[in-house]
Amino acid sequence: MQIIRDLSTLRSAIRALRHEGARVALVPTMGALHDGHMALVEAAKAHADHVVASIFVNPTQFAPNEDLDAYPRREAEDAALLTAHGAALLWAPPVSVMYPQGFATTITVSGVSEGLCGAARPGHFEGVATVVTKLLNQVRPDVALFGEKDYQQLAVIRRMVTDTDLPVEIVGVATQRADDGLALSSRNAYLSPGDRVRAAVLPQAMQDAAQAIVGGGDVATALRTAKDRLIEGGFTSVDYIELCDAGSLAPLDQLDRPARLLAAARIGATRLIDNIAVNPLIVM
Repeated sequence: MQIIRDLSTLRSAIRALRHEGARVALVPTMGALHDGHMALVEAAKAHADHVVASIFVNPTQFAPNEDLDAYPRREAEDAALLTAHGAALLWAPPVSVMYPQGFATTITVSGVSEGLCGAARPGHFEGVATVVTKLLNQVRPDVALFGEKDYQQLAVIRRMVTDTDLPVEIVGVATQRADDGLALSSRNAYLSPGDRVRAAVLPQAMQDAAQAIVGGGDVATALRTAKDRLIEGGFTSVDYIELCDAGSLAPLDQLDRPARLLAAARIGATRLIDNIAVNPLIVM
């Protein structure tokens, strides 16, 4: 597997991969790779002849009080994992390549970026949309794959690609989970052993809320019960737990269309996010 850090070499390598019409898939990451990322790589292999992974800890999507400096970085281990899973190329640019001196452009996506993590982390999705736009322009893949764990991020990227006419297919891959149901995340490494055990309350509370809503229960009551359960289970705060339209992410107070239950909560110093599909029962 090639590891490339400059644009001219990247473009030459991509041209070589595309020899005789081969398709290229991109899996963008911030590193600290785990089985969830490898599921993206494996899915990418079903969509293209060659898989390009990127590792870039993007400073523009972190607020000043967030964990940019502490974010786990382990490129050697990540490269070994990508090699073992058959990636053809790792694009690992430094900040000076992604944001050269004088860089002054930001991509803003309205609508789906508002509320939820957009409200809790001002500026976050501008950073995401900007860096993903750059990655897609740099690699020019036929398809790019993103995990559904970051569901709002996926919605933002899909909207951005549609609105800017970028010639790439965006594929969402189902959230990968540990045996206790917790969504796999690089930030899980921050959890103390005790907090890691308590963190499993998040998917459990969400599943119970979803079942209550699908069964005809009051949405506001189900969400309030889930929030209370998180606090009682050891979470220090809940940024949000909301039922939203699966496409627009508009908040819903009743289950009358395909929806998504989304949550973000803090346990110790770690902020965890999760989401699950919630669909109305179809009565035959």
